[in-house]
Amino acid sequence: MSQPHTDVDSPIDDPHHAKRWWILGVIGVAQLMIFLDTTIVNIALPSAQTDLGFSDESRQWVVTAYALAFGSLLLLGGRLVDMIGAKRALMIGIVGFGVTSVVGGAAVDFGMLVAARAGQGVFAALTAPAALSFLLTVFSDPKERVKAFGIYGALGSGGLALGLILGGALTGWLDWRWCMYVNVVFALAVFVGAALTMRNQQAADRPDKLDIPGTITASVGLFCLAFGLSNAASGSWGGPDVWGFLVAGVVLIGVFVAVEMRTANPLMPVRILLDRNRGSSYLAMFLLGIGLFVTLLFLTYFLQQNLGFSPIESGAAFLPMVGAIVVGATVAPPLLTPRFGPNVLIPLGLLAAAAGSIWLARLDTTSSYAGGVLGPAIVAGFGFGLVVSLGSAVATVGVQPQDAGAASALVNTVQQVGGSIGTALLSTLAVSAATAFVAGREPTPELAAEAAVRSYTTAFFWSAVVFIAGALICGVLYERRKVAQPAPEAGPAAGI
Repeated sequence: MSQPHTDVDSPIDDPHHAKRWWILGVIGVAQLMIFLDTTIVNIALPSAQTDLGFSDESRQWVVTAYALAFGSLLLLGGRLVDMIGAKRALMIGIVGFGVTSVVGGAAVDFGMLVAARAGQGVFAALTAPAALSFLLTVFSDPKERVKAFGIYGALGSGGLALGLILGGALTGWLDWRWCMYVNVVFALAVFVGAALTMRNQQAADRPDKLDIPGTITASVGLFCLAFGLSNAASGSWGGPDVWGFLVAGVVLIGVFVAVEMRTANPLMPVRILLDRNRGSSYLAMFLLGIGLFVTLLFLTYFLQQNLGFSPIESGAAFLPMVGAIVVGATVAPPLLTPRFGPNVLIPLGLLAAAAGSIWLARLDTTSSYAGGVLGPAIVAGFGFGLVVSLGSAVATVGVQPQDAGAASALVNTVQQVGGSIGTALLSTLAVSAATAFVAGREPTPELAAEAAVRSYTTAFFWSAVVFIAGALICGVLYERRKVAQPAPEAGPAAGI
C-alpha cells in the first residue's frame, strides 16, 4: 500500500512532526469556524430580518443555504483535497470562506445575504475535509491520535453550541453583521497558521481526474435530499416540494452508488465503507447528527420562549454543555479507550446522549434552568463529545492515503445529512404534537406555553429513541475484538 509522498521516512524527520500540535491548533480553528457558522446566525436572524426586511417564510433560507451547499458538496470537496493536496485545498477554502463572510456582513438585501451564506457552504465543503485529512497524516502515535481527535471533535460539536453563544453576544453588543465579519478573524488565523506550519502533501497514487458522473449524481442527490427535508421542516410532508425532491434524491444517490462501484476514479471509494468498524462509525455519526442538531435547536427555543432568556443569556446557558462536550471528547477517550476500546465507548456515548434526551423530555412549564436543563445538558454533552471524537477517529483511521480526503468528507457529510433529516423529521413531529395538544381547547397564553413545551419534549423523546437505536445497532455491528488504533510506525495507512 502506498504512503503519502514525502521526502522523509520517519516521523522524526517528517517536517510536520515537530509542528504537529501547532497544526492541530490551525485545523482546530478551521473546524470551529465551520461548525460555528452552522448556528451563529440563528440568534441573529430577528435583527437581520428587521434590518433587511425579509419575511418570516424566507428567513429559514439564511440558515438552510449554508447547510445545503455544505452538505451537498462535501464529497466533491473531499475528492478535490485528494487531487490537489490538503494544504492547497485548505488555503483556497479558507480564503473563499473569509471573502463570502465579508459579502454576507455587507449584505444590502435578502438575496445578497443568502448568496453569501451559500458561498460560505461551498468553501466550507472544501475546508472541512482538508483539515481532517491533515489530522490523519500528522498524528501517527495512537495515544496522541486519540487526544488530537478528541480536541478536533470537541471543537466541531462544541462549535455548534458556541455559535449560539457568540451569535447572542455579537448581536446584543454590536450588530448582527458581526456574526459574519467575525469569520475574517478565524480565516486570517488559519491562513497564516497554515502558511507557517504546513507543507502540501499528496499521495503518490492520488486520483488524476475527477469522477464527473459521481460528482453530479452525489451533489445533486444530496442537494435534493437536503432541500426536500428543509421544505418539510416548514410545511407538509405531502407536498410535491417535499416528496418530489426526496424521491429524486434517493434515486440519484442510488445511481451514484452504482456509478461508484464501476468507475476507476470514484468520488467516494466504496472500499472506505467495507470495513465493518469504519462503516459502523459512519452510522454512529449519522445518527448522532439527527439528535444533536435538534437538541440545540429546541433547547434554544425553550430557553428564550419559555424561560425568557435573552440571546446572550441563552448562549451562556449552553456553556455547561460545551464543557461536557470538551470533557467527553478530550479527557475521557485517552483514559477509557485503552481499557474498553471505541467499539464499547461509542455505543455508551450514544446511550449517554439518550439519557440526557430522556431527561429533557420531562420538562414542563414549571421547569427551571437549574432544575430541568442543566443536568441533562451536561449528560447529553458528554455523550456527544465521546461519539464525535471516537467516531471520527475510527471512521477515518486506516484509509488508504489517496482516499484520506474522501473519508474525511464522508464524516462531515453523514453528520450534516443526519442533522438535516433530524431537523425536518423531529420538527414535524414536534409541530404535530403541539397541534394535537391544543385541538378542541380554548386558546390561552398558558395553553400556548404548554403546547410549546409539549412540542420540545416530543422532539427530545424521539431523539432519545434514535440514540438508543444507534447504540444497539452499532453495538451489534462493531467487531467484538477491541478496535485498536494503528501502531505508531504504521502511519495513516494502517488497518484499524
